[in-house]
Amino acid sequence: MQSSGLKFRFIIGIVMAIVALISYYSKNQVNPITGEKQHIDLTPEQEVAMGLQSASQMAQEYGGLYNDNEVQQQIKSVGYKLVKQVVDEVKSKGATVPYQFDFHVLADDQTVNAFALPGGQMFITVGLLKRLKSEDQLAGVLGHEIGHVIHRHSAQQMAKSDFYNGLVGAVATATSDGTGMGGGQIAQYVAQIQQMKFGRNDELQSDEFGVKYLIKAGYNPNAMIEVMEILAEASGGQQRDEFMSSHPSPENRIAKIKEHIAKYSK
Repeated sequence: MQSSGLKFRFIIGIVMAIVALISYYSKNQVNPITGEKQHIDLTPEQEVAMGLQSASQMAQEYGGLYNDNEVQQQIKSVGYKLVKQVVDEVKSKGATVPYQFDFHVLADDQTVNAFALPGGQMFITVGLLKRLKSEDQLAGVLGHEIGHVIHRHSAQQMAKSDFYNGLVGAVATATSDGTGMGGGQIAQYVAQIQQMKFGRNDELQSDEFGVKYLIKAGYNPNAMIEVMEILAEASGGQQRDEFMSSHPSPENRIAKIKEHIAKYSK
């Protein structure tokens, strides 16, 4: 009886894995801007709606918006200058940018962070802004975040997360021994590592995007290297195991950024 039960759970696990695979690989879209083939379920319009709906809540988690309209407008000015380069390039190819970009400074002066929501809502904390020493550095931060939106990294990660959760469930079902232990725990660990790997690739891709459009907008691309140094300093100089991090090491990112500068400065 126990043997038949194990066999049944194994078959169910296999079916769950097949369903997860079919579901993920059937989500095929061509990025309207980059031409990348991506496994994504959301439309650009849904990304925009999601970002707009969650923007207020995200801002509140960082103490709300910074209460200085002049600073807010300065950030928007730099952000829109970069966006214009993207829009003009895409328009020259007969396409349009489907996102609604906007840029906001958050009141949190302790957290050193910047992030982008799906669809184009961008945020930078005062904690990071006060560490920047030039408009070029600010453009480097914002250009990187714009890259996340253009490459649809959030939507891509959502689809991947659903896929890995499905595989984890399948392995847990197939290897369960009735005690709650088994291959599911190992599968969960592997899934987390895979998600971190994808995160690192996204960061490097956005760094390249930032370098390209900094140059197009007339900014000094070497400011991206300076931003990496600022982030490394903000971390207290602590060395992290890159394999276990969602972000590449500053040294690795700087090396790649130098390659991109050489490539796009020609």
